[in-house]
Amino acid sequence: MEKNNLLVERPIKCRIRYKYILDKAFKEVTLLASIISVLILAFFLGGIFLKGYRWLDWQFLTGVPSRFPEKAGILPALIGSVWLVILTAAFAIPLGIAAAIYLEEYSKKGVLSDLINLNISNLAGVPSIIYGIIGLAVFVRFLAFDRSILSGALTMSLLILPVIIITSQEAIKAVPRDQWEASLALGATKWQTIRHAVLPSAFPGIITGIILALARAIGETAPLITIGALAFIVNIPRTPMDPFTVLPIQIYNWASRPQKEFSEVAAAAIIVLLLLYLILNATAVIFRKKTEKRIR
Repeated sequence: MEKNNLLVERPIKCRIRYKYILDKAFKEVTLLASIISVLILAFFLGGIFLKGYRWLDWQFLTGVPSRFPEKAGILPALIGSVWLVILTAAFAIPLGIAAAIYLEEYSKKGVLSDLINLNISNLAGVPSIIYGIIGLAVFVRFLAFDRSILSGALTMSLLILPVIIITSQEAIKAVPRDQWEASLALGATKWQTIRHAVLPSAFPGIITGIILALARAIGETAPLITIGALAFIVNIPRTPMDPFTVLPIQIYNWASRPQKEFSEVAAAAIIVLLLLYLILNATAVIFRKKTEKRIR
């Protein structure tokens, strides 16, 4: 009898040991992959910094593009990027959150609702150049906004809107249903429940989606090139109807030139773009942390 028990226990112990070894090996492989990824990223960022840091000065930040690398500046592209991000956020964030609230809380669940959600998910994966073609046809030509910041912002809003809607829906779904029911039980209306109970709890997740969406918007070039954002512009945009360029397009323009100095100027512009990313993300994270503390 004892021999039979030993024969049964031995395969079980072998399987447990095998799973333990497999789990440990998987952990080591993922750790190694993470370290390699970070080292590769550090290598590229270090190379960019070494190439571009000596060009970072006040003249570079406040100057305009030039045929001569020592006189080249990024101010028009920098201001254009800031304009684009602000207007894109102003259009896309309210529309995206409102659409997510309607689809999740007000629309009737059924075939039509499922079809709309499926199409929104598909739109999130559409190549960005398609949005550029739509922007060119609708905003530049049909609505006659011309090749302005407004056309660019509306086009980028279409690009990031599906991402904001999907992430906002998931954040709203993650709110415990107890909060919803407790609010209704206390006599609150449906809108009061959404505004004071659901949205504050879902806000950190919504902010995360907004960060991801705006980060995509600030780094895209294909839609803006399609609608006619200029690669070389010396005038600083002052209104939403002015022609414009953005940092990624300016970087591409410099990097495509044969002179070695322009590749170094492009590296300096990449450093500024990365700092802009960090400022945007840090602002959103700080805002999210403060919101979480207020909720608690």
